[in-house]
Amino acid sequence: MADFSDPEFSVLMVCSGNICRSPLAEQVLRARLADLGSIGFSSAGTFAGEGERMPEQAAALSVRFGGDPSAHSARYLTEQMVAGADLVLAMARSHRREIVELVPRKVGVTFTLREFARLSADLSEAELAETAARGGSLRGGLAEVVALVASRKGQSGVPVSAEEDDVIDPYRRSDDTYERSAAQLVPAAEEVARVLRAAVRGVGA
Repeated sequence: MADFSDPEFSVLMVCSGNICRSPLAEQVLRARLADLGSIGFSSAGTFAGEGERMPEQAAALSVRFGGDPSAHSARYLTEQMVAGADLVLAMARSHRREIVELVPRKVGVTFTLREFARLSADLSEAELAETAARGGSLRGGLAEVVALVASRKGQSGVPVSAEEDDVIDPYRRSDDTYERSAAQLVPAAEEVARVLRAAVRGVGA
């Protein structure tokens, strides 16, 4: 579900069916940054069935972590959605690849959720705010911060295994798998929220 009809900066979350991982990430981010109305959050799936609802387990996890799943309706990912996003967060490397193939010019602002969190983890809030301040506006400042995170791809340590940049897909799997998926997803989403909030503070918005 997209919020804010005309945000200054838009964040798009992407998974497969847009009923488990990407809506959970969207809803957690929206809950953590509810007071920042200038940032919009939405989600979509690479083979989503339009209008599908979140499974009971995924919806319950959203509520547990402060989200609101009640109005979610799955959307199929389109080129227009990717083109209009300022930051694209995929739930797995396979989704990241599909996103970049769909709109190649978005490669610099497309990450997996856990990859973004890994790359930004040791950036202090002061450093993030200082970087954002150079952007001259909220959108420009957030873009500067995203570029800073992207620049760390060659500097930050790589994960032990590439799968550590993915969030496991829990769809039609056990409750335990849903818990494992959330344990990977939620801390990463909260790190993204930390980065965005620090950036907004830097531009004084």
